Amino acid sequence: MVKLKIRAVGTSAGVILPKEALTHLGVHEGDELFLVETPNGYEVTPYDPEFEKQLQSARKGMDAYKNTLRELAK
Repeated sequence: MVKLKIRAVGTSAGVILPKEALTHLGVHEGDELFLVETPNGYEVTPYDPEFEKQLQSARKGMDAYKNTLRELAK
């Protein structure tokens, strides 16, 4: 567990993530993080949840047309 303190950043508020948390998330300064609401609260993640939805849709399409795609790949 890491305790974070909310700090003023101009007219907004923010938190400072310790180096260990950045390393664990696999992110660097300038990268984007997403705050995702879950049944247990909020989750901070480097993965875009909208992209995940698009990827799942693409997988369904690829599964439905795998033989056609295999032929096109020749």
